[in-house]
Amino acid sequence: MTLVLEEGKILDLKQTGQYAVIAITKHGVELARHLTANFHQTDLFYMSKFEKGDEDARNITLFEGNVRMLLPTLFQTYKGIIMIISLGAVVRMIAPILKDKKTDPAVVVIDDKGNHVISVLSGHLGGANELTREVAELLKATPVITTASDVQKTIPVDLFGSRFGWVWESAEKLTPVSASVVNEEHVAIVQESGEKEWWTYDTPLPETLKIYQNIQDAISAKPQAALVVTHRNLTEAESVILQNGVLYRPKVLVLGIGCNRGTSKEEIEQVIEETLQELQFSPKSVKAICSIDLKKDEQGIIEVAQKHQWEFTCYSAEELNRVPIELPSETVYKFTGAYGVSEPAARLYSGASSLSLTKKKSGNVTISVAVIPY
Repeated sequence: MTLVLEEGKILDLKQTGQYAVIAITKHGVELARHLTANFHQTDLFYMSKFEKGDEDARNITLFEGNVRMLLPTLFQTYKGIIMIISLGAVVRMIAPILKDKKTDPAVVVIDDKGNHVISVLSGHLGGANELTREVAELLKATPVITTASDVQKTIPVDLFGSRFGWVWESAEKLTPVSASVVNEEHVAIVQESGEKEWWTYDTPLPETLKIYQNIQDAISAKPQAALVVTHRNLTEAESVILQNGVLYRPKVLVLGIGCNRGTSKEEIEQVIEETLQELQFSPKSVKAICSIDLKKDEQGIIEVAQKHQWEFTCYSAEELNRVPIELPSETVYKFTGAYGVSEPAARLYSGASSLSLTKKKSGNVTISVAVIPY
């Protein structure tokens, strides 16, 4: 396939991977062919004058014209773009199409000899730093990463807990808190829930990052910034810590759900929202909905799970009956073969010894809530 690049032309790409690799020189093409043969999820693009005859078999796309006109389509299509082009040329070409770090893809540059792999754009959120390390390792090249938190081996505020699925409550304070971290100011860390293995460097936690047992202790210590990890909604008094702080939501909440057949998505969602509000828990910390396998095709539950991108896990009656519960029901057993649905499902998935909400019935829905212990 050969693309003819023209200004403003819409390109029809044969995308098969997450990353696009681009080369425009003889040596760059050889390097790119080697890279894509050994690095999965990549699509290769290079100039047609370097055609070798096996491009169709290897799903390589050739192009004619200025490579600059290929980039707008690639930016909208791929998670990352690896360019074997000089850094200065890449900067000039991508400058007009940049939007913001939340949406721009990762951009990585490799020199023509494959000596250096450079993280250029979207190092943290876009994953360019990690992509740089992976490509450099494959090519036996030197990775070049200039992000301060990576160089200093400290916490990248915008990526803190991201490998576990943690999300920020708000991005408003990411920049000033990041500045406090890299400038080695006193930064308080309070973690009430979520995975504990977030420090991955082979060096100790910097002395300027101090862990506190609770939010009040952190406030009393008067830090310049704070990182707070919890599924709870903070009280007004606790919210003082967020004047220069970022609140992270770990994926720790498990919702056990039982309902009558045909219960609407709207009713299920309303019960979930009301229940989390009563508990003062954040919906952003929900990880999964769990139920009995009789409900695996329950459209209302499926739609709620899909809307919020929550896992939906179902268990057999036998599995649920093996879980000790506080409120067994003969009525539920009569219709389902299990002595409970929401309560044992939440316990089974979470592994929690006790529930934040054992069981509540509201209309056609029964709900239990567990916090995954770490």
